[in-house]
Amino acid sequence: MPTPRNQSLTDSALQTKSLPLGLLRAFVQTDAADDGLTPQLLAELKILARTPGLLVACNYGGTLCAAEGTSTETLPLGSAAIALRALAALPNTHAAVISGRSLRDLAAVSRLPAEVHLVGSHGAEFDMGYAHGLSLATESVLQQASQALAETVGAYRGITIVRKPVAVSVHTRPAAPDVAAIAAEQAEAIARAHGLSFIVDGSVLDLSVVEPAKGAALEHLRSMLGASAALYAGDAASDEQAMATLRGPDMALRVGQGPTLAAHRLRDPESFARVLAILFELRRAWLFGEDAVGLERHSMIGNGASTALITPDAKICWMTHPLPDSGSLFAHLLGGDAAGHFSVEPVKASQVLGQRYVDSTMIVETRWADVTVTDYLEPAPEGVTSLVRVLSGTGTARIVFAPRPDYAKAPFIMEARREELHVVGTADPIMLLAPGVSFTLTSDGRHATATADVELRHGPVVLNLRCGDTEPQRAEPPEENSRRAAVAHHSRRWVQALQLPAVKPSLVRRSALVLRALVHEPTGAVLAAPTTSLPEGIGGTRNWDYRYCWLRDGSMTVNALVDLGSTSEAEGFLAWLGRILAHAPGPEWLHPLYSVTGAPLSTEAIIESLPGYAGSRPVRIGNAADHQVQLDVFGPIAELIDALSARQGVLDDAHWELMVQMASAVLARWHEADHGIWEARRAPRHHIYTKVMCWVALDRALRTAARHGRTPLPEWEPTAAVIREEVLREGWDESAASYTVAYDSPDLDAAVLHIGLSGLLDVSDQRFLDTVTAVERELRVGPTVFRYRYDDGLPGLEGGFHICTTWLIEAYVAVGRIEEAWDLFDQLVNLFGPTGLLPEEYDPGTETHLGNHPQAYSHLGFIRCARLLDALPAN
Repeated sequence: MPTPRNQSLTDSALQTKSLPLGLLRAFVQTDAADDGLTPQLLAELKILARTPGLLVACNYGGTLCAAEGTSTETLPLGSAAIALRALAALPNTHAAVISGRSLRDLAAVSRLPAEVHLVGSHGAEFDMGYAHGLSLATESVLQQASQALAETVGAYRGITIVRKPVAVSVHTRPAAPDVAAIAAEQAEAIARAHGLSFIVDGSVLDLSVVEPAKGAALEHLRSMLGASAALYAGDAASDEQAMATLRGPDMALRVGQGPTLAAHRLRDPESFARVLAILFELRRAWLFGEDAVGLERHSMIGNGASTALITPDAKICWMTHPLPDSGSLFAHLLGGDAAGHFSVEPVKASQVLGQRYVDSTMIVETRWADVTVTDYLEPAPEGVTSLVRVLSGTGTARIVFAPRPDYAKAPFIMEARREELHVVGTADPIMLLAPGVSFTLTSDGRHATATADVELRHGPVVLNLRCGDTEPQRAEPPEENSRRAAVAHHSRRWVQALQLPAVKPSLVRRSALVLRALVHEPTGAVLAAPTTSLPEGIGGTRNWDYRYCWLRDGSMTVNALVDLGSTSEAEGFLAWLGRILAHAPGPEWLHPLYSVTGAPLSTEAIIESLPGYAGSRPVRIGNAADHQVQLDVFGPIAELIDALSARQGVLDDAHWELMVQMASAVLARWHEADHGIWEARRAPRHHIYTKVMCWVALDRALRTAARHGRTPLPEWEPTAAVIREEVLREGWDESAASYTVAYDSPDLDAAVLHIGLSGLLDVSDQRFLDTVTAVERELRVGPTVFRYRYDDGLPGLEGGFHICTTWLIEAYVAVGRIEEAWDLFDQLVNLFGPTGLLPEEYDPGTETHLGNHPQAYSHLGFIRCARLLDALPAN
């Protein structure tokens, strides 16, 4: 069943309250033996439903209604009309009827809404004015043919002659079979005598001045509507012409008897109506997300090189291999079952009792009454991903292993080899080690799925998915226990060395573990988040790929760990940055972000085949912000070097060289406009946050030099003073009574709070006090703070950003508004997911969590606030 969120989206998309969707769902579930709905047809419908742009077209009489006729007795079946209207109302979905009737008659009889495209006269008539273009000679021929028909077959019982704009029709349905046969023979002779096309459309015989053109009409519609796939259903010989144009993912359906090109035959129009209803349900579920689970309810596992997300019911719904930004192996989070998943559940249905992290680890336990699943990613050689799933309990568990490599775009086969499942046809070896488990394999022709039921009362079952490993180790339960214990011990030793605040220590601990899991240990890079395209607004287009290392985010992430006493992550990150600088034309030309390998990003692209989380398109890979100018990045790097050297009491020569490079970059480019911290896809501006961070880079360089006896460049101090003076002068806006997003702009931006938080402006200065008040007034809504409210050049809306909320908490503390700081902090705490994770954003209007998950920004901001509040006097 869809979630309330998805149901409301469906109702909105259908644009009407008159469509009885409950009737459709009930109709889908009815039994109809021998109606032609074979398992193969249903499997192909599921694939068709997932095409980016879909056209559903059909004949009218004999397909959408029971039979052709001459009056309104031939209304479409109610269920078929509802389903066709519902399909036409879905996004990126189009419906059409291509009939032998005249367009005027088709519109009057079908009573279908304007959203359904109508084409009359066997594909020739797209508009009512078509007939007015006929010549007098053509009109004369039709008159003569009509007269001849009247004189020959017009007197036969059950025969009716009807004039159309471009044809004369003979309706034979009420006539006896022998009479209908004679009428057809004579009508065909009259057609030949007058040079007319003779078209048999079920019980209707058309003598037409135009050739049947249903194929051309279908091609015109799919071109006009931009459809990437089409379904065509028909019952007549003229429909075969349309079916002959189908290709690729298209589908043809023959309704009733007769020779056909279609691979599937349906019994009658009632069966076709059921197909339409099923297609609607499948496509609606694909478009709006299948049972979208709240983002904050997902748990993450990680081992310092790989990550995976788990739903509250133990479904592995997101995992990539071999790198964080590689193609997905499981992408259920963005595309439902068809995008890949690895599921475990009790055979005897029951509710999940809970999900939790094993204390001070990234090991996740999901528990039902008689089944427990324990998940973790264990350390593995570089290039290898090793996921371990341990099933224990007293009940029977069902396993569904459905990998879908490369965002479900790569076909493969699966082979069972003794106690191993091998995914064959992929670039890297992928195998599931499953001692004692017997799987059943199925395939849809492109992808395979393995299922098994296992009894747990005889002892635990260990599943070990290994990707990229040519020499996998067996994972028997006794050996697995020691491996898991080693993973837990390593994690707990790290946690025990942290200096945790007394304020919310368990959440700070969990946040620290999340940040550590986002550090890519083989390179030292830091992910902004492990996911791509989780939306900033449900159903919107602000969906970005965060599986990269932003210099700003990465610096701030490892700096938060330095604050807690862990410095190895910062050292790894700075070493990674040093390797990038060694190949850069100069520090001033650093990109805002890089892949974890240090390589520039590939071009941003869209995965058309995935519907996105809760139907939020597009799903993007890559990030175009790589090509932006973001001159603030030097400040957080300098802050990190300053903090790390203060924590360690020494300044490494390589780190000082990095500091000098950051200061040099500021000297070279601080005066330029840029795209800013929020990566607005519009023309560069002189962003105040950027200028503040340029000042920060020089200020922290001077501070570090003084602390460790290094010699600063003579330009640093006067340039810092110039930047500060310019920011204070140009950044203030009288109309807003605040510092704003950019010079000569009245728009507010939460990031401008750093003018005081950084130390550039004294926090007791009235201008900073007014700025805090303005941000609170204009950008705070309940427990969250929005980045800004101005037009950033992108469509759609977004939620408030947790990192902005933490900045306002810091600002409250800075200006002495301690009670308000605690209140907002407590509200933020209430937004954490059940296992202690936070995504990027929160929409206070719909109480929906948004954005990529879990987000480094959110967790590092929380750690900063907890430490800050912990340092306040007890009173």
